[in-house]
Amino acid sequence: MADLLAYAYPWVKSFHVVSVIAWMAGLFYLPRLFVYHTEQTDGSARMDGAFQTMETKLLRLIMNPAMISTWLFGFLLLSTPGIVDWGQPWPWIKAAGVIALTWFHMWCAARRREFAEGRNTRTGRTYRMMNEVPTLLLIVIVIAVIVRPF
Repeated sequence: MADLLAYAYPWVKSFHVVSVIAWMAGLFYLPRLFVYHTEQTDGSARMDGAFQTMETKLLRLIMNPAMISTWLFGFLLLSTPGIVDWGQPWPWIKAAGVIALTWFHMWCAARRREFAEGRNTRTGRTYRMMNEVPTLLLIVIVIAVIVRPF
């Protein structure tokens, strides 16, 4: 199994990066849709329905599969011998960042459900501030993995 993982390593890493890019795109865009949904609907059922369609499709068709494939390819990378030294701080920092991104993903999914049920109580400002969370986590993860300053 170790030989197969070592042989497939460049492919697995490539698919991991593609999955992360797709996931991050959704994590950046969904809170922005929430801002517009909160500030632009003005009680219009038509606009509300359009935003709900966009939010649902983004979450279910892009973000969920991208998150799952990010985790799957990440675990395959972790299983490849010689790739991760858990004695160093960087993999722990990356793991914490990925768990935080997953929490943010679930937070966004819960907010989408609130919109669908007509129970959104958050302001556009709240969603604008939360929109910065994935950016900050991305910076921490990339520096931990590439620079490894710790």
